[in-house]
Amino acid sequence: MSDWRALRLAVTQTQVAAVEQVMEDNGALAVSITDAADNPLFEPPPGAAPLWPLCQVQAIFGQHEDDAIIRAACQSALIDALGDNAPNIVISDIEDQDWTRVWMDAFQPMRFGQRLWIVPSWHPCPEPQAVNLRLDPGLAFGTGTHPTTALCLEYLDGVEHMPDRVLDFGCGSGVLALAALMLGAQQADGTDIDPQALLAMQDNAQRNDLQSRIRTWLPEDFVPDQPYPMVLANILSGPLQQLAPQLSGYLAPGGTLVLSGLLTEQASDVMAAYPDIEFDPPASSGEWCRLSGRKR
Repeated sequence: MSDWRALRLAVTQTQVAAVEQVMEDNGALAVSITDAADNPLFEPPPGAAPLWPLCQVQAIFGQHEDDAIIRAACQSALIDALGDNAPNIVISDIEDQDWTRVWMDAFQPMRFGQRLWIVPSWHPCPEPQAVNLRLDPGLAFGTGTHPTTALCLEYLDGVEHMPDRVLDFGCGSGVLALAALMLGAQQADGTDIDPQALLAMQDNAQRNDLQSRIRTWLPEDFVPDQPYPMVLANILSGPLQQLAPQLSGYLAPGGTLVLSGLLTEQASDVMAAYPDIEFDPPASSGEWCRLSGRKR
């Protein structure tokens, strides 16, 4: 007999809360919600917790639960909560695994450009003589797995003469700032609205013995002492447009601006928000793109 049971239900956005509650009330150990129809979500309003129009709810039940009892109890409760619109339950087994090992195996070293590798702390470096940045998945965005981060890392790897100071605006894990340091920058500053991100950047800096060369701030506390020769911002197209005067103001004349986190179709609107930047042609990866340019 399998160690765990998974109940899966295809539901609409409006049904998710009721279904989740039914599963928890009936003893689910964990409930997850995923997209059921490949409907991407971009730029939700601040504070929003958006869902897809069609979702899959998966509820995990323990080793000694009886399949028929679980199904009957949950299906009855769903009918009580949702009436004739109650979704059908599909139940399946999940074999027990070393979940820590499964999680670790999902993250492998990745190369960006010619020199730069992002390497999890538990994995040997594939090329010990290359530029190896030790970085583990965590609470803050930015491990190189997302195309927008990868595009920025590839750009940094291709910079022939890295400037001495770099600002990573919306730093997340600090991956871009730390990569810039590994590739030749002397000082990297990071800002983020999430205090957890600043802690993640500090932890990652310490892991790579770079803690003496970084500084971190919440945006409301950030007052740069001088403009930067390079500003990086891997956020979203809406904030990139709204913050254009601010980001341009952080950049020294002749300095390099690198923007990502936007779709290719959004590139022209973002570029229009920066009249003082002479942009290169956008670089794309699938539907995502990166912009780079110099301040006139």
